[in-house]
Amino acid sequence: MVQGDKPSNESIPTNEAGQLSLTIGGHEIPIRVTTLEQRTLQFYKDNPRIYSMIADLGDDVSQSDIEDRLCSLEHVKQLAWSIKANGGLIDPLIVHERSRTVFEGNSRLAAYRLLSRNDALKWAKVKCTLLTDTITEDQIFTLLGEYHIIGRKDWAPYEQAGDLWRRAKRQNVANAEMGISVPRVNQMVDVFDFMVAHDEANPQKWSYWEEYFKNRKIKEARKYHPEMDEIIVHKVKTREISKAIEIRAKVAVIAESKGPLLKKFLANDNSLERCYEQVVAGGATDTFYKKLHAFRVVVSDPDMKRALRKLADQPRKKCEFELKKIKTRISELLKII
Repeated sequence: MVQGDKPSNESIPTNEAGQLSLTIGGHEIPIRVTTLEQRTLQFYKDNPRIYSMIADLGDDVSQSDIEDRLCSLEHVKQLAWSIKANGGLIDPLIVHERSRTVFEGNSRLAAYRLLSRNDALKWAKVKCTLLTDTITEDQIFTLLGEYHIIGRKDWAPYEQAGDLWRRAKRQNVANAEMGISVPRVNQMVDVFDFMVAHDEANPQKWSYWEEYFKNRKIKEARKYHPEMDEIIVHKVKTREISKAIEIRAKVAVIAESKGPLLKKFLANDNSLERCYEQVVAGGATDTFYKKLHAFRVVVSDPDMKRALRKLADQPRKKCEFELKKIKTRISELLKII
């Protein structure tokens, strides 16, 4: 189904009185399905996708600004093509009855606006599911979370986190009722909060800061070096750290070193690459050494000797063959060192 990934509103259940309704947070919200003039509808500014898309425009954002941004997106253009081919919407927009705000279906509304530029009469009206004024802000968040965080998950992680962050800020809700673990919610909110505080409102940078927050080595280093946050933000913005994987693969390695190299890195005395190379050269991340050490521990175990003595003839010959091969390889490695 191209136009929408949730069931059609034609199957919306009724309440005990036989009225159409949606169940949100355990409450029955009365609805009615109708058609409205699409030009009377308002984009929902707090929709996480829209919120992140217009962040650079500041507080003074108009409905036409939102429309222009949405209509420029490739997925909205594809949606317009799908709606045109179908002759209309499969899934009605979900709209607040009094304010005419589109809580769910902003991209579909933008697609209609795009189509109406060529044929205003044909695309003047759009199918809508109207929510009554009894719906609360908390229920709106729950509805959106059900669609985009628990359900089809078509919001990017940054957008999901933005929704949770705004909900937590406004209502101090843990969101456990949405089926997300509290630790996961807290982590997403913390990462988004960090991005807001450091003017990093770029959905493409979400993976950088998620790695930064979840890495235990970095978390430990941040305790003793509070200046680390600003320095890493600067290195990300200047593209010295150009990929999210470098947070885990290089910054975490430098953070684990804890000594002079970490201080040099934080003081900008050395670049990321230079510090990383020096840490590796110093053996702090030498996985080969760790493997050799683990092997030595195994072969030095007294239980190993006892086990070898008890082996039957055939298994003993196999072990002898492997040990001789290992001895040869060790001799070759010692010559290199």
